[in-house]
Amino acid sequence: MASAIHPTAVIDSGAQLDSSVTVGPYSVIGPNVKVGAGTTIGAHCVIEGHTTIGKDNRIFQFNSLGAIPQDKKYAGEPCELVIGDRNTVREFCTFNIGSPGDVGVTRVGDDNWIMAYVHLAHDCQVGNHTIFANNSQLAGHVSVGDWVILGGFTVVHQFVRLGAHSMTAMCSLLFADVPPFVMCQGQPASARSMNFEGLRRRGFSPERVAGVKAMHKALYRQELTLEQAQAQIALLPQSEPQCQPDTTMMLDFLSAVSPQRGIVR
Repeated sequence: MASAIHPTAVIDSGAQLDSSVTVGPYSVIGPNVKVGAGTTIGAHCVIEGHTTIGKDNRIFQFNSLGAIPQDKKYAGEPCELVIGDRNTVREFCTFNIGSPGDVGVTRVGDDNWIMAYVHLAHDCQVGNHTIFANNSQLAGHVSVGDWVILGGFTVVHQFVRLGAHSMTAMCSLLFADVPPFVMCQGQPASARSMNFEGLRRRGFSPERVAGVKAMHKALYRQELTLEQAQAQIALLPQSEPQCQPDTTMMLDFLSAVSPQRGIVR
């Protein structure tokens, strides 16, 4: 273990690091940190708080992980940051722990590609296989589904949800929920299309892509209310049985949309 940890790193005796973990020069790791096998931590990182990091992550230099939330109501509660496996976290990212006003955990799943200067505020929930381009900024309580792509300088308002396979263009500003599959752009963001090329790359059959096109038409091309669009989407599997999982995911997402926030239009 000693050979994998630079002699200038400061690691609290209470920290639990697998023997295969690598820590670079001048990094500081606190007493309540756990790091799994194969993870590498670059130089000048600070990892603190009740932070759990899984296996085979690549954490580049100059990251701050596990600091207290930027929430005036926080009073020292033992909230957490949990990071899964095989994530890449590039330089100058800031991930805060959760807050007692929510689930108390900020969570990042597996196989995510997170570029420089990304901020994850307290209680954000990030799924798997996402890509966050440089300077993506997430306020508190944001939920991000699997396979989401955030363009550079995307800013997400607190409590906003992004459904699986959705995508934002560079400099998008999100005040409303982004349904699954939707591509959006603007300040504030508006829906532009569905992420058809991304779905094809992920192995979606032509029938499933056709189902997503039909959902896009119901949500954005027929001047339907959200309730009317949901009713039409619910009927799609009758003609396209292969799209049943996708329509179920869409309907589950839409059923949880806040009337005050709505969806990107």
